Amino acid sequence: MSSSASRRTVLTAALVAAAGAAIPSAPASAAGGPIDYRGWTSRGDWSRGTGRGTRVEGGARPGVVIGRPAGVTEYRDPHTGKTSQWEYATWVSPVHRLSVPATEVVPSWSARTPAGTWIAVELQGVYSDGTRTPWYVMGRWASGDQDIRRTSVDDQSDGKSSVWTDTFAIDDAASGLRLVSYQLRLTLYRKPGGKAGPIVWRLGAMGSDVPDRFDVPASRPGVATGRELIVPRYSQSIHKGQYPEYDNGGEAWCSPTSSQMIIEYWGRKPTAKDLAWVNPDFADPQVCHAARYTYDYQYEGCGNWPFNVAYASTYRDMQGVVTRLGSMGDAELLIRAGIPLITSQSFMESELTGAGYGTAGHLMTLIGFTKSGDVIANDPASPSNEAVRRVYDRRQWENIWLRTKRKNAEGKILSGTGGVCYLYFPARPSQAQVRALRAVGVR
Repeated sequence: MSSSASRRTVLTAALVAAAGAAIPSAPASAAGGPIDYRGWTSRGDWSRGTGRGTRVEGGARPGVVIGRPAGVTEYRDPHTGKTSQWEYATWVSPVHRLSVPATEVVPSWSARTPAGTWIAVELQGVYSDGTRTPWYVMGRWASGDQDIRRTSVDDQSDGKSSVWTDTFAIDDAASGLRLVSYQLRLTLYRKPGGKAGPIVWRLGAMGSDVPDRFDVPASRPGVATGRELIVPRYSQSIHKGQYPEYDNGGEAWCSPTSSQMIIEYWGRKPTAKDLAWVNPDFADPQVCHAARYTYDYQYEGCGNWPFNVAYASTYRDMQGVVTRLGSMGDAELLIRAGIPLITSQSFMESELTGAGYGTAGHLMTLIGFTKSGDVIANDPASPSNEAVRRVYDRRQWENIWLRTKRKNAEGKILSGTGGVCYLYFPARPSQAQVRALRAVGVR
């Protein structure tokens, strides 16, 4: 469970009250339903954008890099108070017209930022009434923390929409206003005169718009019945009290712990040099490492969705996205192809038999299905690594994951998590994995 999730819940509750709609919302189906993920990854994708000081680096993994900088600017880091000069270059995506006008948009990216470099991701869109949003900052990010503190930006709104940590959201969804198109702007920074610069391999965003629902239709076991992926098991609970400067320590580290499990499933892990800063008395130092390098200094938590994806993508030949799925069938397609999911859900203890807790927001990994179709999950909110593997009732799981509205013990209506998931996969996935990703709308 995550104490930072409570901050996200407070923010989404404010949107629910304003809009009369649960935030976030979920698609009816990932492919063809009210969800639209668009990613820019290929040389052709990057070439169709508008660069100012950038160039496209080719090869097996094309990306955007600084060519001849567009200029020099100053940035005052609000979390250190330090002002520094940076060379910069920008890349702006083509206008993407959403297949379904959206109430929410969540960008995510895969990049490398060597020491002395960082990136910023912004979004600007057009509303269904023909007006335009401002350029919203969706993240200022670096893989390290020695140059800037990676951060979301609060208090961004134009009276029609707002940014809630990592999510663009229409303020009053009941009004019928929607976002019909958007562009993403990427700014690359490096120290003046520096030779090393950032590279961005994937930039994209997921937009969605789904009616409120307390329940989703029950599904039948499908193509992944009896399939279990062998994923390392890490408990966040054994890190309780460790490094409280990162979201109050391990009891709140569900997201980075889940991320680390999936990163290691794909055969990647931090080096001994990477982990040299961790107290050698602590077990599983890589979990502490993941917490530090997913931490959002404004959100004051490790649960920023795009920051977790970006962290996973710092490992060799890895990439990832934040998206939504609309059914257990979508999840089964991924599991059958060997792609585990990190899922976001909130529930009362009575709503998930065997969990032993309730939560306003929690990340787990979905790693398979039993022969009867129940969910096999690695749940980091377990007392030990050995206890992490859980089997949860299929019907209970799909409802707490995919619904957009729920009630607490007092009967108060709260938001549901709406099918949000992180997907991490290799830069060059297998053909079966490519087909599964395309089937759920990720290209």
